[in-house]
Amino acid sequence: MEWLKEHKENARKFSAALKKEGFNFFTGVPCSLLGALIEDLSKKKGACYIPAVREDAAFGTAGGAYLAGKLPAVLIQNSGLGYSLNVLTSFNLIYKIPVLCIVGFRGHGPDAPEHLVMGKSCLKILEDVGIGTMVPEKETLNEALARAKKVMTEKKEPFAIFIKKGIFGA
Repeated sequence: MEWLKEHKENARKFSAALKKEGFNFFTGVPCSLLGALIEDLSKKKGACYIPAVREDAAFGTAGGAYLAGKLPAVLIQNSGLGYSLNVLTSFNLIYKIPVLCIVGFRGHGPDAPEHLVMGKSCLKILEDVGIGTMVPEKETLNEALARAKKVMTEKKEPFAIFIKKGIFGA
C-alpha cells in the first residue's frame, strides 16, 4: 500500500503544478497509469474534470473549453492517440488550438501485448505530425510541464507529456 500513497502524493503535487501553470479544464478517458491523477483532479476545488466516452471526443471537448477561455488538458492512454490523430492534426494543429496531452505510456517496457506496437510507435507518430513530446521521470514532471506550457503559449500547439508506469499508477 506504500506505492499507492506515493502515487497519490505524486498526483497531488502534479495536480497543484497544473493549477499553478493555469490549467483549469480537464477531460479524458481512464487509464490505470493516470488513475491517481484523474482521482485528484476530480476532487480538486477549482478544477473541472469531465470524463469522455472516447479520446477524440475528449479533444473536441478540450478544444471547446479553450475557445471558451479555459486552458485544457486531456488525459488519455497512448493507445487512444490512434483515435485522436485526426482531431489533433486537422483541428488542433490547423486552427492553433493548444491542449496539454497527459498520456499514459503503455507499452513502454514490459506490458500486455496489445500495448506494445503503440508503445513503440507513439512518440514517433507525434513527432512526424509536429507535436512536441517529453517522457519525464517523476523528478522532472514540473520541468516537462513548464516546457509544455511554453510551447502551448508561444506556438499555440498541442504538447504531450508521456507518463510512465509507477508515477501516478501501476
